[in-house]
Amino acid sequence: MVIVVGPVPLGVVAACVVLFVPMGMAGYHLSRNKVLFFGGALFIALAVAVHLSPYFPSVSEIVHSLSSVPTSPSVSAPDDRSHCLPFLHHLVWIGDVNRSWTWSGSTAVIDCGLQKLRRSDACDLLNGSYVLVAGDSQARLFVLSFLDLVLEPEQMESVHGDLFKRHSDYSIVIEQHGLRLDFVWAPYASNLTSLMTGLVLGERRWPDVLVMGSGLWHMLHFTDASGFAASLNSLRRSVVSLPPLESEPARPMHMFWLGLPRLVNSLLNTEEKRQRMNGSIVGAYDQALIESGLLRRLGGPMLLLDVGVLSSSCGVECTEDGMHYSGPVYDAAVQIMLNALLIESRQRI
Repeated sequence: MVIVVGPVPLGVVAACVVLFVPMGMAGYHLSRNKVLFFGGALFIALAVAVHLSPYFPSVSEIVHSLSSVPTSPSVSAPDDRSHCLPFLHHLVWIGDVNRSWTWSGSTAVIDCGLQKLRRSDACDLLNGSYVLVAGDSQARLFVLSFLDLVLEPEQMESVHGDLFKRHSDYSIVIEQHGLRLDFVWAPYASNLTSLMTGLVLGERRWPDVLVMGSGLWHMLHFTDASGFAASLNSLRRSVVSLPPLESEPARPMHMFWLGLPRLVNSLLNTEEKRQRMNGSIVGAYDQALIESGLLRRLGGPMLLLDVGVLSSSCGVECTEDGMHYSGPVYDAAVQIMLNALLIESRQRI
């Protein structure tokens, strides 16, 4: 049997011969001179180190080998941009006659990656989703902007007539994206509470995205901010009492509140509206919404789509009747909603 001896053992044997034999001889002859003895020993040790260095890895190689030891893969942090939600309404309006908007160029907006989603991006984001919008004429305008984004232009031709039938509901399914949208005519907060009750009782499919708004009709027909506040409090109780969706716990409902627009009193088309829908009453209704606890920023469940801010920044030239605004205002509200969905679902386009 042949025994193979590697280079390292042979080197060690050679080192022993080179080191200990001369040291023994030096110790025999130089025992009376300790300084000379240790000097000779140090010289011999250095010579041995140089002799053996080819057989052992360098310090840098050892460090490299340690650093290259496989470790368990690290889990990347999720894309948590919840701190970006307060910047969703940071828009800049452009043009005097044909108004348009773009995202603010502030550092915060740029870092958050807020953007106008194209049709394909919006459809990918909402693929297989059910969107439920409920409210008054303003909610209907929001639906119009939403459909104008997700539908092809030729598909929009048939939408206007069906969507704007007076005081009626509307429903559409976009087959190629598995996207369904329902609009429910619900001008009062009490109508919205009934809608929530229907969800609890299983009378309606559970939506992935819920957009609601109320106030204009109550303001015109009742002009009672305290009564509106009571209706909102009842609505909040019904919203927060919604049971979790046991069949799809990973797909929570995303809820949005469509805020009141800025009302331009001089442009309102009836005397009754000008008397009942003035600035002080609008302020009281806005305060009722704040105190209701519905809004996310105050601990509630719903993220505000602040049409008041959007309509004010767009200006008087964006409304003809002092109440309903042109498309860009609601287009902006739709884009704010979509960017919020991206943030909350921790996705990027």
